[in-house]
Parts: sequence; C-alpha cells; structure tokens
Amino acid sequence: MEREVKLRFASPEAARADVVALGAQPLRARRLQADVVYDTPDLTLASRAEVLRVRVEDGNHCVTFKTPVPHPTMKLREELETSVGDGPLLRSIFERLGLVVAFRYEKYREEFSLSDVVIAIDETPLGTFVEIEGSHAGILAVSAGLGRAPHDFVLESYRALFVQACAASGVTPTDMVFTR
Repeated sequence: MEREVKLRFASPEAARADVVALGAQPLRARRLQADVVYDTPDLTLASRAEVLRVRVEDGNHCVTFKTPVPHPTMKLREELETSVGDGPLLRSIFERLGLVVAFRYEKYREEFSLSDVVIAIDETPLGTFVEIEGSHAGILAVSAGLGRAPHDFVLESYRALFVQACAASGVTPTDMVFTR
C-alpha cells in the first residue's frame, strides 16, 4: 500500500531548506522522471481511478499499476510495480492490446528519508510540491514539522492538478511536460 500526501511550496529551494531542517537525510539525487499513463480509448481505468504508468528514470523503465483504497484524509492506493527490461517493447505490447497514451508528465524529483517516511521534492511544470510517503503517523509528523496541517494536504494526482490548472486558465489540457 502506498500512503502519501503532497504539500505545495513556493520553490525547490524553500522546500529543500525546510526538509533538510527537519533532519531528513538525502536518499536519491535530483533526476528527471518521465511518465506515460496508458488507458483504454474510452478511459476505463481513469473512470475507476486506476493508473497504468510506465516511468523512465535514469534510462531505466518500470511499470506501475495503482488502484485506490478509500481513506478520509490521505491518498491511499494499492501499488503494483516492477522494473522492465525493454520499455519500448512494453509500450508496443500495450498498444497492441488496444491501450493508448492518455497522458504524459514530467517532474524533477529529489528524495530524502526520515524515520519511516520518504520525502520527495518534486519540481513540476505546475510548481514545487513535497510528497510525503510512509506511515500515517510519519506523514502527520513530517507535515507538522514542515509547519503544515491536514487541511494543507493535496491529494489529487499531478494529472488532476494539471487538468484543473488548464481549466482555470481556459487552456485545453495536453501533456504536463517541461518546454524544451
């Protein structure tokens, strides 16, 4: 089970300073994560709040399937994930099964650890977020240490946040990627 929340921050520098001030230790250096979400043409998976994602990070591919588990204050999902030896072949298999690319998104992620919690600083085209993943108590303790409370929790996916931002600005949503 994956249990997580996101918190908005003004900048990566502000997020990093607050996370380090908590005593969190570096876990993984900053790197680009490029994600592709697959679905049926009629978006069956999205309608069930399920996600089938292929992630490319540092030249490695992994496939993840997530399905929601109801929770009143945090995002809780069953997560099945495995590395993939040949990402392009996997994408070809998905396409032959009739799946389509539903959404692409990118973020730069840097990770820290503190007790039983992983704290990720995500730089996205939408801004900076700190994602806290771990036990219920650990998430509450870290968020409190960052000066935040449950009413500050962002539970939406990056895709949902992107669609909301596009709707607010009158733009048709496409992919959430950095301009090159």
